[in-house]
Amino acid sequence: MVVDELKFTVQRSARRRTMQITVERDGELVLSAPPQVDEAALRAFVLEKRFWIYTKLAEKDRLQRQVPRKQYVGGEGFLYLGRSHRLKLVDDQDVPLKLTAGRFCLRRDALPAACEHFIRWYSARARAWLSTRVAEHQSRMEVAPAGVKVQDLGYRWGSCGKGDWLYFHWKAILLPARIAEYVVVHEMAHLHEPHHTPAFWLRVERAMPDYAQRKAWLAEHGIDVEGI
Repeated sequence: MVVDELKFTVQRSARRRTMQITVERDGELVLSAPPQVDEAALRAFVLEKRFWIYTKLAEKDRLQRQVPRKQYVGGEGFLYLGRSHRLKLVDDQDVPLKLTAGRFCLRRDALPAACEHFIRWYSARARAWLSTRVAEHQSRMEVAPAGVKVQDLGYRWGSCGKGDWLYFHWKAILLPARIAEYVVVHEMAHLHEPHHTPAFWLRVERAMPDYAQRKAWLAEHGIDVEGI
């Protein structure tokens, strides 16, 4: 659906009671609505929210600036839980890549596949760290997720999948711990509330009273961890 040069993907759900507009990280506009809402009402809702939409799109445009790709050379900084660790190239060690004494050490013969080694290392650490955070929150949030899966989720930090599985982007482990924890709580709240309704945000706030500050940090600075 196109309104005032704005193109929307319309998603209808019988579980939804209200209309909602979401601006995805890649700038895609999603209009969620109950099945019975007609197109005239959808258009009126979009026009009412037009200023907010353009403001969000401007923010996204600023944040989607090109992030320089990492160079796998000595001294380059790589994030882990919000802290930057310098890369050191070494001739001999038992694994291709490890973090030791505050430095990422990459074996020289692993350089051609350096990116893959980093993704594998980050994915393993993310799975362990995020699983621990989920375990810490699940009793208080009254949820029982099936488990944690870590993979490349494109523009999303996390998602709540079928069978109550929690999915997280491996890059979540690059974020500061308090921000990565917000991503965990956000996805766990979706086990109760599938949509970003007031009830959803109330659950997030109960589990994490300062969630709004963490959410704002992620919206503004999340792009900074993209380059790898």
